[in-house]
Amino acid sequence: QVELVESGGGSVQAGGSLRLSCAAFGITYNGYSMAWFRQAPGKEREAVAVRSTGGSTLYADSVKGRFTIDKDVAEHTLYLQMNSLKPEDTAMYYCALRQWPDLTLDRWSYNFWGQGTQVTVSS
Repeated sequence: QVELVESGGGSVQAGGSLRLSCAAFGITYNGYSMAWFRQAPGKEREAVAVRSTGGSTLYADSVKGRFTIDKDVAEHTLYLQMNSLKPEDTAMYYCALRQWPDLTLDRWSYNFWGQGTQVTVSS
C-alpha cells in the first residue's frame, strides 16, 4: 500500500518562499505520476503541478513561473518549491500519486493521497 507523507508547510509573508516535501512509501509501479493539489476553505481541491517518473511536468496557470515541482527519484520524494507566494496561495496542500505515468490535473485520476500540509501566506 502506498503511503504519502507531506511536510514543509508553514506561515510566510507575501513574496516569500516555502518548499514542500512528500515522502512516498510502498511504491511498486515502474511508471507513475505524482502531483501537488491544494484546497482552500470553501473551495474545490485544485491541481497545482504534476510530475511523471520520466520527468515531464504540468502546471496550473495560476502557479506557472512561481512554483517548481521536482523529485528525488532514488528517495521517492516529491518537492514543490514555491516562490513569490501570494495570499491566494493559502490552502492545505496535498501530495497525490496515480499508477500511470501520463500527466493529468484531474484529481479523480489519483489513487493515493497524503494527509496534507498547511500553507498560509499573509499580506
